[in-house]
Amino acid sequence: MSDIPNGSEPVEHFKLYFFAAATRVLAHGARTFGSESALLSRFPFLESYREELTGLGIGALESEDGPGHWPGALAAWESDVSGHLPMRALRQAAGLDHEALTLLLAVGMVEEDARFGTFFAALQGTPTLHRPTLGLLNAAWRGEDDRGEVRAHLRRLMDLGLVEVSDRDAPRSEWALHVPGAVWDALRGEAPERPTPWMKHHALAKLERDEPLIIPEPLRDALERLPALLGSTEVRALVVRGPRHNGRRTLLRSVARAMGRGVLEVEGPQKGDDARWRMVGPLATLLHALPVAVLEPAPGEAAEVPELTGLDGPLGVVLGRLGGVSGDGVDRALTLAVDMPGPEERALHWRRGLAGRPCACVNELSTSFRLTRGHVRRAARLAQAHAALAGRAEVEPNDVREATRALNRQALDTLAVRLTTQGDWGQLSVASETMRELRLLETRCRGRERMGEAVGGALAKQLTPGVRALFQGPSGTGKTLAARLVAAALGLDVYRVELSSVVNKYIGETEKNLARIFALAEELDVVLLFDEGDALFAKRTGVGSSTDRYANLETNYLLQRIESYEGILIVTTNAADAIDTAFQRRMDVVVDFRAPDPSERWTLWQLHLPAAHGVDAGLLREVAARCQLSGGQIRNAVLHASLLAMEDGGTLGSSHLEAGVLREYRKAGDVCPLRRPGATSLRG
Repeated sequence: MSDIPNGSEPVEHFKLYFFAAATRVLAHGARTFGSESALLSRFPFLESYREELTGLGIGALESEDGPGHWPGALAAWESDVSGHLPMRALRQAAGLDHEALTLLLAVGMVEEDARFGTFFAALQGTPTLHRPTLGLLNAAWRGEDDRGEVRAHLRRLMDLGLVEVSDRDAPRSEWALHVPGAVWDALRGEAPERPTPWMKHHALAKLERDEPLIIPEPLRDALERLPALLGSTEVRALVVRGPRHNGRRTLLRSVARAMGRGVLEVEGPQKGDDARWRMVGPLATLLHALPVAVLEPAPGEAAEVPELTGLDGPLGVVLGRLGGVSGDGVDRALTLAVDMPGPEERALHWRRGLAGRPCACVNELSTSFRLTRGHVRRAARLAQAHAALAGRAEVEPNDVREATRALNRQALDTLAVRLTTQGDWGQLSVASETMRELRLLETRCRGRERMGEAVGGALAKQLTPGVRALFQGPSGTGKTLAARLVAAALGLDVYRVELSSVVNKYIGETEKNLARIFALAEELDVVLLFDEGDALFAKRTGVGSSTDRYANLETNYLLQRIESYEGILIVTTNAADAIDTAFQRRMDVVVDFRAPDPSERWTLWQLHLPAAHGVDAGLLREVAARCQLSGGQIRNAVLHASLLAMEDGGTLGSSHLEAGVLREYRKAGDVCPLRRPGATSLRG
């Protein structure tokens, strides 16, 4: 920008204020030690400062009694600079006068030159305290009539986060003061990328190198009007909501760039009384940046943003879909929602992310993987690496599938377990109507973003890309296997939620864990499986105690979150009667699994037995007809029979199979129908 000064002007401006402060401090030192010569004799390093002050036309130090000609000289110098000067901007935004700014520079002198530490210690008579105290600064700056102006200036600087107290337990006059490092760097015109561990600075020059945004036209139109609105007094904040890694911060960086500003991202403060807020406004002003508060309030909670004093521009706030924001800092705020990108937009992101690398399946990728904007770009880069590792130039869907598994899934792995998803529908033996419902579920999932085109206008407005399915039936009938095969058919991963990691005895923690799971699953486009979800989806009870009340609150939260969920959710249950009817009404698909009939059991035995088994065909037919085992029990019986065959060192035969079947009946406490006189000797 033409109105931004070159790098030397902020530094020169800082030096002028530094020398103005030095004049007052050195004059006080000369009076304390009796004369200027005595001062310079005791602290020889001050001679260089004396020479520079003489070069600026400053006379004897003892004659300096107040600001003198400095305010006029600084005003004359500033009149020739039209661009951003950090200290001028801070003075105007925070309402600070010359005295307050020189006090600020005096507090930070030891940050610029450590030798001032011994000078301050000698003035104060504190050999181990090398920072100026409130008492010292009051003595050096107060006039003949001490009306408390110096203390008022210092209190104002503390309120702004520009000055901090190291030892508040000491008497007030002995408070040791210092300027935070991030503030001192900004005063000097420096702009480090990480001013503090909880802040990140994006300079305007860096933002101007950003690629053009890929966003829907309505959002682009709103974006073009935002700088003018934010430059007015009517709108002082912009709240951007949406999933993580979906361009929320990128959008705010684009707004800042259009306003000729950088961005100062702030993470951490959630309460209005958090001391970290105090520094945000002044630091953003010094850096000529748009402060962007990245907040993640829990469901049902609101992050509080106080009014940022010392800020010379608007505020940006980044929020997820849940939680709210309150406080004086957002009382005049606009809100923009950044939704997940559609297939056409995702295709553009894939092409940009692949950076010209050949990929014939871009359209397939954009429809198969419903990822956020940021995840698409990251997955595209990782997919290129997977293709190169395989010795291919062209990126294939499997490369993308492997890449998506590395996208920040550590957080999801702490709350859920990824299940294998290999196989096809041929591995599942269920009733024909059950298989038909599962196939329809697969179709529904594939077309989840196009369903609005196939229904009426009123219904289309109510639809979301989320698909919710309930698999109900007895244990061992293939519900979990069916969920894994649905994911395999869609080319997605399936994560089973670990209830032990989610449910927490402390109030509100269960909802927070669930919120994290749902948000991560939406962003990463995985199938979320609540296996045997009776504990979470049980019927609400009458409120007889506080425990009942909070259990019902968890259920109510789940009801709301499931309804707004935009991913694929599968819940399995062995006790459909225990599931709250409100959950069942919110399910798009309910699939009934029943115990297999003889023909289905025959198919299950064929699927599980090894191809080279030696089981008598008549026995196998009898087992399928008479032994009413579930799919899970058949699996266990074959595993036990295979173990016995390995122990015998031969092929799995009839005796091994009978032993496996008998073992399952013993586990269930039932009588095996194969136990008859003359039957093969069984081992359990």
